[in-house]
Amino acid sequence: MLTIARDPPSLPGGRVVLRRWRAADRAPFAALNADPRVMAYFPARPDRRQSDALVDRFESHFAEHGFGLWAVEVPAVAPFIGFVGLSIPGFAAHFTPCVEIGWRLAFDFWGRGYAIEAARLVAAHAFGPLGLPAVVSFTAVGNRRSRAVMERLGMRRDPAGDFGHPRLPAGHPLHAHVLYRLSRSDWQQARRGA
Repeated sequence: MLTIARDPPSLPGGRVVLRRWRAADRAPFAALNADPRVMAYFPARPDRRQSDALVDRFESHFAEHGFGLWAVEVPAVAPFIGFVGLSIPGFAAHFTPCVEIGWRLAFDFWGRGYAIEAARLVAAHAFGPLGLPAVVSFTAVGNRRSRAVMERLGMRRDPAGDFGHPRLPAGHPLHAHVLYRLSRSDWQQARRGA
């Protein structure tokens, strides 16, 4: 299990800041999780208690591993718009153990480039200070918006890695998932070409 001993930093970008969670983030996070548009590719929408428990798990992940899912702030626009970050999936699959890069933003902030800007900050942190060799991302087959972020980040789909999500029964409309990968060398090469 990958563990980084030092405290994770905030990650400032041009328009976004990735930071640790605050108590004030819990209510807007619960609202985001209650939005059927945001949660269209998840099997259920967590209620407030479940949403707060997610934040507790995110914070525990930071404490255990030194990285996690950062809260995203857009200074002078919004103090909290969702999360972007790194996590270790809590299920077994043919590609685990691994580190996943993931995101979830409030609907009002979709289509503004915040997800890709934040994901690039996270990838730079993963391949720089954390020294990870690779990250993965995955989503339900039909989640075109999330897949577009993966592709803009430079991730490549691994068709041989596609899988049925082990927490969903076969036949469930969200069971089939696609797997994307990004290696440190691919990330470095893409940055040199940018």
